[in-house]
Formats: sequence, C-alpha cells, structure tokens
Amino acid sequence: MTRDGLLLGLDVGGTSTAAGLVTRDGQVLETRSQPTHGADGDGAVARILAIAADVAALPAARSRGLVGVGAGLPGVVDVAAGTVGGEAHHVPELAGVRIASLLAEAAGVPAFVDNDVNALALSEGRWGAGRGARSFVLVAIGTGVGGGIVLDGRLYRGAGGFGGELGHVPIAFDGRPCICGARGCLKAFVAGPDLGAEGSRRLGRPVDAAALFDLAEQSGSTAERSLAAAVLDEATEALAAGLAIIVNGLNPERLLVGGTVGQAFARRESDLRARLARRAYAGALATTEIRFLHLVKRATVRGGAALVLYEREGPAAP
Repeated sequence: MTRDGLLLGLDVGGTSTAAGLVTRDGQVLETRSQPTHGADGDGAVARILAIAADVAALPAARSRGLVGVGAGLPGVVDVAAGTVGGEAHHVPELAGVRIASLLAEAAGVPAFVDNDVNALALSEGRWGAGRGARSFVLVAIGTGVGGGIVLDGRLYRGAGGFGGELGHVPIAFDGRPCICGARGCLKAFVAGPDLGAEGSRRLGRPVDAAALFDLAEQSGSTAERSLAAAVLDEATEALAAGLAIIVNGLNPERLLVGGTVGQAFARRESDLRARLARRAYAGALATTEIRFLHLVKRATVRGGAALVLYEREGPAAP
C-alpha cells in the first residue's frame, strides 16, 4: 500500500450517507453527504454506489491515488462475502447485495465492508478515543443502537457477525416490542425513533427524541415537561442496565458512548452514572473509563478508512 495514497471511507446510516477522502493518519480531506434513500424511500444501493464513485473521481483522489474503499453499513455484515444479512432493518435494500464487489467496481480499488459501529470502533481505536486501550467497547445510539467491541487490540465480530449487537440485549423481559421482533431490547427504550414514539404516545402529539430532551429540561413543572422527563428517566435507567452488562460482562478499559442520541444522553451524564453505579460491580466500574463522544458525520467516514487499514495491515499499534 502506497504511503501517500488516500482511503475512501463511507458511513451509511438509515437516514444519511457520508463519503470522504481520508489520509493514513486519519485526516479527512473532503466529504460528500446525501440522504440514504431517494424521495420515494428507495434507491439506497444506487445512491451509495453513486456517492462512492463521485468521491473517487475528486481531483485529490486522482492525483494521489486511492488504495481502498471501506464502508460501514447498518445491520449484520458477512465480512468475507461482502454482504449484509437479513437484519438490515434501516436499509433493507442492502440485504443480500454483494455491496463490497459493487463498491470496488464503482471506485476502482479493493473494497471492504463491515457493520457501521464496528468500523467506527476501528477508527476510534486508531485515531480517536480508543487509542492506546487494549480493550474498549463503543456504543452508538441514534436511529438504532450498535456496538463495536475491541478485545486485546482486535475487533470482535462473533462467530456469525453478530458480535456487538448490544442494542438487542434484553433489559425488560416483557418490555416494548423491538424492530428485531423481540421484546424489551435496549434499543426499544433508548434509540431515537423509539424515544420519539413513546414520547408522542404519552404527550398525545408528535415529538422526536431531540425535542423530548429539550422539553424535559425546560424550567417549571408543566404536565408536558413531567411526561417528557418520565420517558427519559425510563430511558436512562434502561441505558444504565445496558451499560452495566458491558461493564460487568467485559470490564473493558474504556466504554465509549456516541451517536446523535448518545450525545443527548451526555446531558444526563451524572444521573446515568448514578444509576449505573447501582447496577454494576464497583470494582468493574472503577476500572472501566466511560467517555461520551461528540462525533460529526464528517468524522465518521474515518470508520471506513480505518476498516481498509485493518483488513490490509492488521490492528493499529497500541
């Protein structure tokens, strides 16, 4: 791999897709972003390939050369086959598509794919908040809840690619229905659409997750504020339970919480830590450093870039 060549990273989400040119030291040079789906709610695959081809054709990519393209995708990914399984809930058009091969054709370089949070974990381990840690877990809370697990410096994918599906850890046996078909999953209590749905049900009017956090923090004791606060109290307790499973079960050096909704939960950090302290082993919690990440979409394209380096060169040096 040439030392001055660039990496093309993609971050595909249920709502938007970003692609960018990244240097080997993690500097993002140029990015493009667009809605993942077209106006009719379809066309995701064609749009992903088009944005990859557009970024691959940028002057910097042509002058310095591309060495590979990496894409973080929602759902359970078969890394060897370069496909997404049937669990592609947020971008169902990806299911079964040989997306790695198609990306390689679109960009003209080798392509690698993995779960989006796995890719993000590789990026944080190489250039960000996980750097220097031999073990860490990244929990990303947004449209869904994903996890990336790094143990002894290596990404843990699980026997069938399901490693890190922390959003579907059951934290309430008879809890709310989840998109996966089960009940009581962590995602059903803390992900953006689920928070919005529960808030809307209780308030009797449409509200999204961001508005719910804002409403709960308003001064005064209005009925709506109390209802919003109750929803978020339940969500914070659920998140504490999910994080306690990670702290007690894996006891990583670092536990990183990111994503758009994860950033909102940072506003309730003291409450979350207090609830977590009541659930986790004190010794495990004392040896696991918890950090909240404030990532922008421009930075998340580094996940795909880190995936290329991981697959071609192995884990980053500690």
